Amino acid sequence: MASFNHANDTGSPPAAAATPTLGVGPLPLDAGEFRRQGRQVVDFIADYYDRIDEYPVRPTVAPGFLARQLPDTAPSWPEPDALASALRDVRELILPGVTHWQSPRHFAHFAATASNVGALGEALAAGLNINPFTWAASPAATELETVVTDWLGKALHLPEQLLFCGGGGGTLLGTSCEAMLCTIVAARDRKLAELRGDERMGDLVVYCSDQTHFSFKKAAHVAGIRRANCRVIPTCRESGFTLSPAALQAAVCADEAAGRVPLFLCATVGTTPTAAVDPLRELCAAVAGHGVWVHVDAAYAGAACICPEFSHIAAGAEAVDSFSTNPHKWLLANMDCCALWVRHPTALVAALGTDDDVILKDAAASAVVDYKDWQVALSRRFRALKLWLVLRCHGVEGLRGFVRAHVRMAAAFEAMVRADPRFEVPVPARFGLVCFRLRPDKYWIWM
Repeated sequence: MASFNHANDTGSPPAAAATPTLGVGPLPLDAGEFRRQGRQVVDFIADYYDRIDEYPVRPTVAPGFLARQLPDTAPSWPEPDALASALRDVRELILPGVTHWQSPRHFAHFAATASNVGALGEALAAGLNINPFTWAASPAATELETVVTDWLGKALHLPEQLLFCGGGGGTLLGTSCEAMLCTIVAARDRKLAELRGDERMGDLVVYCSDQTHFSFKKAAHVAGIRRANCRVIPTCRESGFTLSPAALQAAVCADEAAGRVPLFLCATVGTTPTAAVDPLRELCAAVAGHGVWVHVDAAYAGAACICPEFSHIAAGAEAVDSFSTNPHKWLLANMDCCALWVRHPTALVAALGTDDDVILKDAAASAVVDYKDWQVALSRRFRALKLWLVLRCHGVEGLRGFVRAHVRMAAAFEAMVRADPRFEVPVPARFGLVCFRLRPDKYWIWM
């Protein structure tokens, strides 16, 4: 059972603390208490990382295990030194039910990388606790985001057309699914404006391959695209599971011949199953002239573009409409951080912008960025601070070294697997991903 109790629930509040109070409780923001409690939390996290390899990566718990160990209701009054007690419960009750994503033995998914400065950047943003939904709401937060997205875009060798310095622009969202949703909505509204009405909404068609992450279908559905109008184009092992430009062009032409309206293509740089890289230049050429918005989902492998030897994987990106990657996957930015760049920010603003009067909106500053108009929600987090700290404290060369180390480890592991006759490698290792499986005729070894 959790260490806190409800003994005081029907009695009097606890004795006054030594710290200043507001009403019946301590001040929610008190510098002295923050220093004391902050040291407790930092020490707790540091101790956790010191011992993280001792935990089983995946917990062996049953549904409801935690609810059975916690009280049914929240305490009415804080117990003495409540934070220390709560941290004890984190260690004894919560950590046993956690999947330890930062464990050196966690290989089940693409990485969710972390770093000291990534975590401290999160803490710094949480401490400032601002809501930079407009430029006027926090000018430095907005401008840091415009700076840091250009920094990252240049480090990834993205075409200038996608950066603020080249007429495009970037923003930081939570996930790739958000990036897909925002760009589909922008493409949808732009297309319907061209068609002069919403009557053709049911005719809009989106395209992807059978290797595209399932979040694309979810984003398309949320954006109002009919499920039957999501074209999933098959890939094959012989082509490395990449999307065929010829097959894409045939699907687009068939839809046009049937009176439907091609709208959106999601190409992938680093698919989830095998880290396959779709041929961006050829795919853009295949849909040229058909009015299709081309989005690149480079959630994982986009980070590899920071290394000059891998920048070719984004060849052809100068013709795309949008590009996204997740620095939290491979660039030490901690969850959550998805960078999205668009060639024409006005398309996002036209679809997602709000014209209502907004407090802290500088109507005279028409040139400023109001990031509330680049996303679904109005409120937003100060993610730029975390990413800026990572870039400042690790540097581009440091991040390149991090990515290259993972690639070298993957190559070494692939060589060991290939040397073992029990296993086969169905596709060559790509970036930090190695796909392998037990040979069918070797199953008996494990029985």
